[in-house]
Amino acid sequence: MNLPEPTLQIEFAAALEGARTTVLREALGRVVKDLAISALNKELDAIVPQQALAALASRHMRAETLFPTPIVLRKQPSLIGYYRLLYGFSQKQFYTASTGCSPFKNMEMKGKLSAAADQKLDDLCREFSKAGAKLLAGIEDHLARPDLLHELALLTLGAQYRGGANNKRGAAGIKAVFEVIRTIIEDGISSAGDMSIEVKNAAGKLVSIALASDPDIFIKSHLGSGKTRPIVAIEVKAGEDQSNIHNRIGEAEKSHQKAKASGVTECWTVINVPQADMAKLAQESPTTDRFYQLLELTDLSGQAHADFKETVRDLIGLS
Repeated sequence: MNLPEPTLQIEFAAALEGARTTVLREALGRVVKDLAISALNKELDAIVPQQALAALASRHMRAETLFPTPIVLRKQPSLIGYYRLLYGFSQKQFYTASTGCSPFKNMEMKGKLSAAADQKLDDLCREFSKAGAKLLAGIEDHLARPDLLHELALLTLGAQYRGGANNKRGAAGIKAVFEVIRTIIEDGISSAGDMSIEVKNAAGKLVSIALASDPDIFIKSHLGSGKTRPIVAIEVKAGEDQSNIHNRIGEAEKSHQKAKASGVTECWTVINVPQADMAKLAQESPTTDRFYQLLELTDLSGQAHADFKETVRDLIGLS
């Protein structure tokens, strides 16, 4: 057997300590301790349905553990994150124009309450109250567990941390492929930066290789007329989880379809799952002209790297 390193959990443990001071129950407890309970109770009475207050009181639970109030959020704005996590909303889902909650994002991210957000706090807490009443009705039978609300918040936070880790891994994978290309075309580079490289090919034409969002890496030729001609679109899916590889290939296929529609003739996909069934992936992404494994591309002595190098240089026009 050969278990992987528990690197993510080590990173999560450190991040969790920080979350305890900003968005978890420990932070809420410290804030409530310094508040005038009469003022807090007044806001709870005005915002939270009486039936919900009674249900929580019957279980010896303070209502602010489930329902936010303006006095709490003004005291520590980052606690909007506590309630977001508790209700199971991702940041991407919650801080959007469609929910009306985008003005509150800096409360969680920076701990700052803007004047515009402050004016809308009462409305926000009333909306939370409506959703909270539904949440309470759904979990009321399980409230005998004293840690239930904390555990629900942790479930959302865990998904958030893993998503963040996947994003970092994805960005690192894209950068790794970009650097491989840099080494392959080094002799033709006329200018280079962190996000793009320009090459003068053997015919004297300018070719650029740039990091982008869709596709991840885009290679195009610059024509004398000032127009550009797309050459290669590269999608990099650096996640190592085999169970999710088919979702990632689906994402690559969508990107490649858009690229093909814009005139790109070559679409490549780089993955990071050595045990993947390449024949099946080819069926799932028919627009992918070439598949590469990230670990093989970064092995400068391997056959896959040699093939990648030869193909890139040929398409760019370097002898």
